[in-house]
Amino acid sequence: MDKFWFCFVPLFVAVDAIGVLPLFMSLTAGVGVTRLRSIILQSLVTATAVAVVFILAGTSLLRLMGITVGDFTVAGGTLLFVLSMNDMLRSGKPQRHVDPATVGTVPIGVPLITGPAVLTTCLLLVGHSGTGVTVIAALVNILIAGIVFWFAIPISRFLGSAGTRTLSKIASLLLASIAVMMVRKGVMAIIQGAG
Repeated sequence: MDKFWFCFVPLFVAVDAIGVLPLFMSLTAGVGVTRLRSIILQSLVTATAVAVVFILAGTSLLRLMGITVGDFTVAGGTLLFVLSMNDMLRSGKPQRHVDPATVGTVPIGVPLITGPAVLTTCLLLVGHSGTGVTVIAALVNILIAGIVFWFAIPISRFLGSAGTRTLSKIASLLLASIAVMMVRKGVMAIIQGAG
């Protein structure tokens, strides 16, 4: 159970469903209930497929390229830190022009739910906790994102724009802290491997 929570928390922060909520609402503004449910389902299927394939194949790809877990941990931690600082310093998520027919796949499924932060975190967690636990933690977090999107309107009304932004910034700060921890562990792994 400890391994599950170790995987769940950083993935929960990386997915940042509450932080993505305002963009989700703007991308689906004016969409009917039936179409909205279809978009949510499409986004969940896409996010799940990309995350699971990446979790299952990512480690083998690293091995093939001669990249150690320590190398990837430092690179991944640095990337997570940059992404989290980018979110911290930006006033909102970037707006994109999207095709209404595929909005559930791109950009909601990928990269908003399963983006660079989630993929990097997944690969790092596979090295630490194993594939099975990481897949379960990723699936639970993707499902939570779907639930948040399902109840987007009442959640947004309850939190307000200031509350949504505040939660997103707190999540980014936590992600930055996790990124620093990953870099520290990666450097230690590289030093121990070289010794």
